[in-house]
Amino acid sequence: MTPAQRDNLIRWASLYETKDFIQGDPSWFMHQVEGPLNREALAFITSCLSYGARSQFLPKVQQLLDWSGPMVHEWVLRGGFAKHLQAQDRHCFYRLNTCSDIYDFLDTYKGILQVSGSLGEYVRGTGASTGLEAVKAICSRFGGAGGLVPRDASSACKRVCMFLRWMVRDGSPVDLGLWSGFIDKRTLIIPMDTHVLSEAAKLGLIGSRTASMSAAVKLTKALADVFPEDPLKGDFALFGYGVSGA
Repeated sequence: MTPAQRDNLIRWASLYETKDFIQGDPSWFMHQVEGPLNREALAFITSCLSYGARSQFLPKVQQLLDWSGPMVHEWVLRGGFAKHLQAQDRHCFYRLNTCSDIYDFLDTYKGILQVSGSLGEYVRGTGASTGLEAVKAICSRFGGAGGLVPRDASSACKRVCMFLRWMVRDGSPVDLGLWSGFIDKRTLIIPMDTHVLSEAAKLGLIGSRTASMSAAVKLTKALADVFPEDPLKGDFALFGYGVSGA
C-alpha cells in the first residue's frame, strides 16, 4: 500500500462514516427504535438476516419490525413472534430460511434473554473481552438455531462481526457502542465477505483468496496499521474505496 493509498483510506473513512451512511444500510433499523435493549435486539436480528441483496432482506427485517413494534426486546422475551411464526412451518421466510428457522432462532434468543437479560449480558457472562471471544460466544449459543449464525468461528462470520462493530464501536454516528464497556474496539474483526476481500486485495492489504476467519484477522491487522486505535474504521474506508472506483 502506497502512502497515497493510506491517506485515501483515512480520508474515505472520515467521508463515509456519517449519518448519511445509515440510509439504505442495515444499520438504519437499529436507529429506528429507542432504548439500548431494543436497539441491541433489533441490531442482532437485522445482522443475522443481512445476506443476499439488500432489496430482498431489508423488507424482511421491516416485516419483523412491523410485527414486533418498537419494543423489540420485550417482543422476543415474551415470545410475541409465536403469533406470526410456528415451529413446524416449512414455508420460506427469506431465501434459505423457512418460517420454522426464524422461529427457532428467535426462540433461542428468547431463552438467552430469560436467563441473562440481554445478549450483551450473556456475552459478558462468558468472560468474552475481545472481538473473537465474542464471536465464539455468539456462535456457540446460536449456531444451528435456524441456520442464521455459523456453528463456529472458522468461517469469516461476517454478519456476527458486523453486529459486533455496531455494538462495540463508540463515538460513531453509525455504530452504537453499547458494549464498549467490556469489549475493546481495537480487538474487533472486520466483517469480511468476498467483496471486502476483493477490495482489500486491490490495495495490497491481503493476499488471501478465501473469506475465512484467519483472512479476516489478517486484514484487520493490516487496517490496524492505518487505524491503530480503531481498526474497524477501515470498514468505512474500504466501502469508500469501492464507491470511489479508485
